Amino acid sequence: MPQPRHWQRSSFSDGSDGDTCVELAATQATLYLRESDSPDTELTTTTAPLAHLLHGVKSGLFLNPE
Repeated sequence: MPQPRHWQRSSFSDGSDGDTCVELAATQATLYLRESDSPDTELTTTTAPLAHLLHGVKSGLFLNPE
């Protein structure tokens, strides 16, 4: 049986009861991400790939050059 996860909402969420935020949960080996309006769909990763993704986002790697 899967262990219950403690989901945390992004600090960028609007703070209302709406489903407009990203949530994160963690175990020792895995990070879980989900969108509040689709809580049954979870992405799983580990810290290194997520750190690379966040670095790319913060550095503008994914911005459209137009």
